[in-house]
Amino acid sequence: MLAVARFGGMAQARGLILAGSAAGIAAAFNTPLAGIVFAIEEMSRSYQSRANGIVLTAVILSGMAALALAGSYSYFGEASATPTDIRDWGLILICGVGGGALGACFSGFALHFGQRLRRWVHPQPLTRTVAVAGLCGLLVAVIGVGSGSATFGTGYEQARGAIEGHALPMLFFIEKLAASFLSMLSGIPGGIFAPSLAVGAGLGSTVGSLLGTSIALAAILGMAGYFSGVVQAPMTAFVIILEMTGDHQAVIPIMAVSMIGYLTSRILSHEPLYHGLSRVFIAAAIRARRSEQRIQAPA
Repeated sequence: MLAVARFGGMAQARGLILAGSAAGIAAAFNTPLAGIVFAIEEMSRSYQSRANGIVLTAVILSGMAALALAGSYSYFGEASATPTDIRDWGLILICGVGGGALGACFSGFALHFGQRLRRWVHPQPLTRTVAVAGLCGLLVAVIGVGSGSATFGTGYEQARGAIEGHALPMLFFIEKLAASFLSMLSGIPGGIFAPSLAVGAGLGSTVGSLLGTSIALAAILGMAGYFSGVVQAPMTAFVIILEMTGDHQAVIPIMAVSMIGYLTSRILSHEPLYHGLSRVFIAAAIRARRSEQRIQAPA
């Protein structure tokens, strides 16, 4: 959308960027409401009413395109997990606090070590960047082979299996988190949304197995808690998990876990992941522009 705004010489580029973010989420996961909430909550802390029409139009068009190409579907199928006893309700606190803390650690470490790596590669950018990417790629491959290829890809199959009630390996969420972390450090993150959902589902599956509760419910709550901890956007986490799973019987637990995960993450890490990444991107863009201006300046 930014490219479209530049190509068309449009002044309201910010509104188009918001619309693009909403449309991307809506089309990628068939979650139109989550796309709108994401644009409001994550992409703009001062959402302007005049952008409403642009965002809604973009979401409608992207949703129609997705429906035309892939048909009507729920990303993770239809789930009907609901709390039935005290142990199921205990999952709310455990997945909320545990997912939020784990999400804060991932976000904080990714931003911290990413900054240190950028400083380290600055003197010899090509050589050192390739070396870092090669080392991270090797470690990701080792983790993937050690996990029986479970950590390769987005983790969609594993997350869907957990939501359907099939328990994942106890250490899957740690292995997937490590692989996602190394991928981000390499400079080729391969996505944040989908891998975060897989890590959260793995965390919930492990907690559910240890407590002897519903694996499906635990996986859904684990996704909500961890995702909310990573992006620090509880409304987006709640809506996107609800739309992806269709589990309307667990609306209150999902909402509560998302909020607990957000509060826990906020205590441990004050800067949301997307905001930290955007700050780095903006700084790099400013440096590139200044460099171009120095080159073009007359001697």
